[in-house]
Amino acid sequence: MPPETALPDAPLGPPRRALSRASVVVHGGRGAGAVGDPVVTPLSQSVTYRMAAGPDAEMQYTGSGNTPNLQLLQRRLALLEGTESAMVLSSGTAATVCTMLALLRTGDHLVASHWLYGGTQQFLERELRGFGVDVTFVDPCETRSWRRALRRNTRVLFVETPVNPTTRLVDLGAPRTIAQEGGIALVVDSTFATPINFRPVEHGADVVIHSATKFLNGHHDVLAGVVCGSEAVVDEVRAKMQLWGHAPDPFALWLLERGLKTLDVRMQRQNSNALEIAQWASSQQAFRRVLYPGLASHPDHALAREVLDGFGSMLIVELAGGPDAAAQAVARFGVFMHAPSLGGVDSLVCEPRFTSHRHLTSAQREALGIPDGSLRLSVGVEDAGDLIADLAQAVA
Repeated sequence: MPPETALPDAPLGPPRRALSRASVVVHGGRGAGAVGDPVVTPLSQSVTYRMAAGPDAEMQYTGSGNTPNLQLLQRRLALLEGTESAMVLSSGTAATVCTMLALLRTGDHLVASHWLYGGTQQFLERELRGFGVDVTFVDPCETRSWRRALRRNTRVLFVETPVNPTTRLVDLGAPRTIAQEGGIALVVDSTFATPINFRPVEHGADVVIHSATKFLNGHHDVLAGVVCGSEAVVDEVRAKMQLWGHAPDPFALWLLERGLKTLDVRMQRQNSNALEIAQWASSQQAFRRVLYPGLASHPDHALAREVLDGFGSMLIVELAGGPDAAAQAVARFGVFMHAPSLGGVDSLVCEPRFTSHRHLTSAQREALGIPDGSLRLSVGVEDAGDLIADLAQAVA
């Protein structure tokens, strides 16, 4: 669905046409308001609120996920992803953990793509198995591998697309069909895409996860996660959040809503910048390989053209000089900042071998498509010419 397609929204006064996605990020979920109301959502810097007496009184508490800043933000996120409900948690990892704990029980089985963010893979391998949940990793390129991995106790299929850090895309066709046939939940981590570039629910997903620390906030100053899905699933996630203590801070919620308002314009600029940088880098001898979904050389370019509204701001470049050249380049960058994380207005660069995939061996990283000597670029909103000049001098 193109980004200008009209979306339903909460009442904003007199009847009007439904809002486009670019407007939903600014206004989605708010009521009509009244004269004298603030234009900017006030910060309610309180974790608890006075309540009425009696057994049926509602308890407003940040740990319960129902405070004012939280409720507005969750309505807006649900509108953006096209789901019944949404839940904001204290981090992207918390979103993944609470979703898995909500959907799985001891004795259940999970099938996951083996193309995953390193932290997610570690949680599934080390922690989830400790709860008595069997986990099978499959090659997402082999569509039959999903069906071969199924068991009678399979309850969840887990996919990350586009993948961190390789930018590979997973075709949701096979897992979607299997999930629908077997009544299995299809969970998709869509952090790299954002709802501006891709909405997994439109392609058969049941639950969508984001690390809101990244693009949704977009300013490198908030730690948060998001789960979008049916009311029933989100209620289960909320229950786990309460028990495991993953509630977000009120000020973080206020900052997240503030950052979300510029998501559409940020993504348009970041999409454009990254494509320009990838096209330039692919013509330079300093790079052995450039991975970006917007390039025809990308293995999933055809799929990207079919399902994405924008190719994103993340790319992987492998330096021809290998690990030593990558280390030297990192020390020379000026506009790009050497730091972990991604998705903000500031462009960042890091070496996956020392960050997201440091727990793997060099051979294991090579097998995943991120050989040592690779740099992950998170392209921000600066001038594309300045970013290219910085990259050129860093690898000279």
